[in-house]
Amino acid sequence: MIRRLAAAGLSLSALLALTACGADSAADTAKSQDEVTLTIGDQAKTLQTIIAASGALKGAAYKVKWAEFQGAAPLYQAVQAGAADTGFSADLPALQALSGGVKFKNVAALKNDGKHVGIIVRKDSGIDSVKDLKGQKVVVSSAKGSVAEYLLANALKQNGLTYSDVKVQYLLPTDAQAAFASGKVKIWATFGVYQAVGLEQGGRLLVDGADGRVSGYGFIGASDKALADQQKKTALGDFLRRLGTALKWTSTHRDAYAKAIEQRNGADASVAKTLASAAYSQVLPIDSDVNRTVQGVADLMNGIGVLEPNVDVAKSADTSVLK
Repeated sequence: MIRRLAAAGLSLSALLALTACGADSAADTAKSQDEVTLTIGDQAKTLQTIIAASGALKGAAYKVKWAEFQGAAPLYQAVQAGAADTGFSADLPALQALSGGVKFKNVAALKNDGKHVGIIVRKDSGIDSVKDLKGQKVVVSSAKGSVAEYLLANALKQNGLTYSDVKVQYLLPTDAQAAFASGKVKIWATFGVYQAVGLEQGGRLLVDGADGRVSGYGFIGASDKALADQQKKTALGDFLRRLGTALKWTSTHRDAYAKAIEQRNGADASVAKTLASAAYSQVLPIDSDVNRTVQGVADLMNGIGVLEPNVDVAKSADTSVLK
């Protein structure tokens, strides 16, 4: 289990304050007057662990400061507040932030198999299938418009149920984790490290996002302010290419990556191995295939009243940063 995860359950104001003192990743170049610092938004130390373990920033002519959050909603609030230059999330949280007026553009797509998001149930819940969710309370992390909420909505639709057939409660992951472990929450739609921990704590996977139940796409977004700064924009393009190299490294060095997760996140070895196997594997330019797939996500969530107003996915991208 995550030994330090509970300590991450901070208020939004505290999380925003932390961005001012994020840890710097050293660049192997001398300081100069035109040196650039990118403040990269992260969730659960995901990107920073990948970058550090792979050594992907070696030789970069700029610095990276990490702005760390436990979920996408506070991360995008930090982007809006100018406390982070970039966002990092699955597709729906990025759409939710855009719908809510956060001023940024998606600049790169990430891809995985969707297994990083799931609906887990306690073994004593009496829930054996998605159809058994009818009339039940389902806790969704981390907030309205999370990728876990899309999985819930799509799984219900595929099983002949509607979103109104369940009672949704939103909880930040650390709060939900504690409630799930204590038995106060029996059904939890969650993602990533929190999903792995919930299963380690005795949960059972009801359904995950594989086989098209989620798109498998995530996004790196950049604030309008950062994109207007040509030096930052250039540095961001380089960072994205290095991140792509780092993700390829994780695919060929699973054991080393799992060890890095264990050391940096305080994860048990079994949880770390699960996370390493479910990581994003590619950084991709945002093309018509990405736009079409993610627009389907947006349209479904708009149709059930979660994403209001809807988002034009293609118009929310800046394709000039990564080609």
